Amino acid sequence: MASTAAVPFWRSAGMTYITYSNICANLVRNCLKEPYKSEAISREKVHFSVTKWADGKPQKPTIRSDSPEE
Repeated sequence: MASTAAVPFWRSAGMTYITYSNICANLVRNCLKEPYKSEAISREKVHFSVTKWADGKPQKPTIRSDSPEE
């Protein structure tokens, strides 16, 4: 029998832990003073590669760079 008393507040609010931790990280970054704030925001960017496959062979990979403000 599961008890709802031990449920973390982020779970009871309908969030995942990743969503909760992203919100907390954004709050901490916004509280920093310069130059630490701009350094933390620059590290927030995400870079990844996407490779499509056709006929069982990889095509040319595409490099993506996404940041929260885009």
